[in-house]
Amino acid sequence: MKVLGIDLGGTKVAMGVVDENGNISKKKVIDTKTEEGFESVTQRIAQAIKEINDKEIKMIGIGSPGSIDHENGVVRFSPNFPGWINVPLASAISSKVGLRVVVENDANAFAVGEKWFGVAKGYKNVLGLTLGTGVGGGIICDDKVFRGSTGIGAELGHVVVEPNGYLCGCGNHGCLETIASATGISRLAREWKERYPDTIIKEFSAKEVMDAAKKGDPLGVKVFERVTDALGIAIGSFVHIFNPEIIVIGGGVSRAGQFLLDGIEKKTHENVMRSFWGTYKIVLSNLVDDAGIYGAASMCFEELRNDKGITG
Repeated sequence: MKVLGIDLGGTKVAMGVVDENGNISKKKVIDTKTEEGFESVTQRIAQAIKEINDKEIKMIGIGSPGSIDHENGVVRFSPNFPGWINVPLASAISSKVGLRVVVENDANAFAVGEKWFGVAKGYKNVLGLTLGTGVGGGIICDDKVFRGSTGIGAELGHVVVEPNGYLCGCGNHGCLETIASATGISRLAREWKERYPDTIIKEFSAKEVMDAAKKGDPLGVKVFERVTDALGIAIGSFVHIFNPEIIVIGGGVSRAGQFLLDGIEKKTHENVMRSFWGTYKIVLSNLVDDAGIYGAASMCFEELRNDKGITG
């Protein structure tokens, strides 16, 4: 059986045909161009799906950032998609390509993708955290995706870790996303650069900042400590609330690798009460480059397995 997984991002839309064994074929990437509006974006996605032209595709899964009404395939609100308020993403795509479509929050999809194809395979209580342009979270409790009473729960990137901190795109202040995202890391480094005139950081990308921290650059280390402090506070709270077996860290920032993982593990341990020691492990995703595609595809397999699904 084959499905099409679509990773809808603020800059790029990546899609690929995925089978139940996790093999990806016929990948395609297009620009999102959110500034052109919802109808234009969905039209170009539909055109790309037609160009893939695989008659074996049974269903389409879309991982989208923002608050998602999974049952109805509607994007309720997405901070980085101007004007996307209560937009019917599933039906817009389905009506154009004639296939069943399921839409899920991209971080929820990431967690399910890790359970189907990644490091969380075999676990029933999973917490996924994506550190990218923003910070997303997905939770699986007793083998089921946790969505909350209205279907838009698990916005883990918007827990407040610094009261009265930086203004977040969600409208609140001090969210985890304002510090631990790639955007937040870059901002911190730029703000503190005058204090560290000898820093080796030049372009201030999140990758450069993390690489500088690995080399012991004072500015890089300062930012790294602030980021891991925030993650330790947040993840410690998540452990207390959800009691996961495994916590999977993904997204572009996770490419900092073991260096980042060691920092997160240390700070999380400092924020977890001893009764939870040894009850969880924190690991890096091994699906980083294709995690979005796998996540969106896995939602299709979940729906098909449960004989559910959203038809546009």
